[in-house]
Amino acid sequence: MKSSTGLTRTQFILLVGALTTLVPFTIDMYLPAFPILADVYQTNASSVQLSLTACLLGLAIGQLVAGALSDMHGRRKPLLVSLIAYIAASIACIFAPNIYVFVFLRFIQGFAASGGLVISRAIVRDVSHGPELTRLFALLMVIGNLVPLIAPSIGSGVLLVADWKGVFILLTLLGIFLLVLSASRLKESLSPEKRVPSNFKSTFGNFAGILKNRQFTGYALAQGFLIGGVFAYVSGTPFIYQNIYGASPQVFSLLFGMNGIALIIGSYSVGRFTHIWSEKRFLETALYAATIAGALLLTVVLMNGPLWAVVIPIFFFIMSIGVVGTSSFTLAMESQGHVAGSASALLGLLPFILGAATAPLVGIAGENTAVPMGLVIFSMCLIALLSYLLLAKNATSSISN
Repeated sequence: MKSSTGLTRTQFILLVGALTTLVPFTIDMYLPAFPILADVYQTNASSVQLSLTACLLGLAIGQLVAGALSDMHGRRKPLLVSLIAYIAASIACIFAPNIYVFVFLRFIQGFAASGGLVISRAIVRDVSHGPELTRLFALLMVIGNLVPLIAPSIGSGVLLVADWKGVFILLTLLGIFLLVLSASRLKESLSPEKRVPSNFKSTFGNFAGILKNRQFTGYALAQGFLIGGVFAYVSGTPFIYQNIYGASPQVFSLLFGMNGIALIIGSYSVGRFTHIWSEKRFLETALYAATIAGALLLTVVLMNGPLWAVVIPIFFFIMSIGVVGTSSFTLAMESQGHVAGSASALLGLLPFILGAATAPLVGIAGENTAVPMGLVIFSMCLIALLSYLLLAKNATSSISN
């Protein structure tokens, strides 16, 4: 691996893992400030959640652009440009004069952050395949899943000593750190002869060709719908835990962090035990488990159950995400080669598009009910399971190198 990246295996994992943390930090660190932002901008919960929706839309669209550009021009240059844009957007968020400008700037911030996610995954596919690809993706998922464990706690800690702007100051510093690290340490992983033609026709042709692969599409939809349910949880729980159940920002961060542990357990299990269970068996089992957890959650919120009864099914739902995220991404990317950037972009697109749609839905009935969140999560789990069963389970795909 050192010959193609200029780094040892450990250095490579740490660097690419650091790049994957940009998106979850961008999404999760400001969550404890949701009620504060509603007060600052004199608006309601749904409008604040719209800032999350805008960020997710930016992440979705940005991945398509960054993925395609990285297939055309290599990985390094588009990555550095995206990090520079991220720093500028993060600074601009600090000075947003109203909720509308803030929402727009969150879109730009998400658009820019997408480069770190999609290009880092493409780099991993450039340098590995087979069981090694699975292990690397599992490690990256563990690293990435540590962020939801600590980001809300960091955000709530900032709120103890500063206002909400302090969160975006930290995000700016993170962007600067990653830019310096990438510029100084990361070498190009996609050689010129493996790059695709630089024109719109070939770009859309790549996307169309990838989507014609039924197995790839099944994995992408299964992952996309399930993670779409995660964003209903991410958007809903700041208000549900704090407004309905009276949890403090610190208690909310603790509960949110518990689910970071669930993600790590799920991701680690796939990487550690694939010699016993195949990725496909892991995926199918986790999709059934998520659907059961979603059904239990919906039942609890319909009955106005206590906080602990809400937390438990969410924990197992999130653990299933760790399994599905690792296994489905590995299975889908294994069938791609020189178009890994575009394939990674498509895999990243659906979760954020669906997340952008589900995030504001959980607040549509007001801040004092958890039923919309439970309904959205269960629906997403069920559709994800059906997508896998109908498209991917018995399909075959060709391997592209």
